[in-house]
Amino acid sequence: MTQQVEVPIRDASIRLGQLLKLAGVVEHGVMAREVIEAGEASVDGAVETRRGAQVRPGQTVTLEGVAITVTVD
Repeated sequence: MTQQVEVPIRDASIRLGQLLKLAGVVEHGVMAREVIEAGEASVDGAVETRRGAQVRPGQTVTLEGVAITVTVD
């Protein structure tokens, strides 16, 4: 079963690595970089390997059974 998490942001977008930390699915930036570079994170169903990839409200990031939906704060 996939856990659903909503993360509100104030800006137009957030970097993928920052989002994973904010959602609490990784403990720190090094871990975020490792899981992203290993191809374990996907944005709207497509594997994303760039830590700095911009994620915008309405998009969903999936990592290790957690679906993170970005919303507007």
